[in-house]
Amino acid sequence: MLYHRTRDILLVKKMLEHKKIENTMKYTQLIQFKDDDYEVATASTLEEAKNVIASGFEYVTEKDGIMLFRKPKRFVSLA
Repeated sequence: MLYHRTRDILLVKKMLEHKKIENTMKYTQLIQFKDDDYEVATASTLEEAKNVIASGFEYVTEKDGIMLFRKPKRFVSLA
């Protein structure tokens, strides 16, 4: 999950206390990133927008008074 969030293989290696990067790489092979796939949320008030952002979404644009947000669907487990 740490690799999913950070994409920092060296940080994962350190946290798992692996001596060899090859051991850490075994775990990352179980994850396939999907960079083009997003979850979408909308908000029409500032309170709704605040809640959407707190849920990990990022602001994209506004259309007809509706704020649009997105959050990447980061990975699909292959295990």
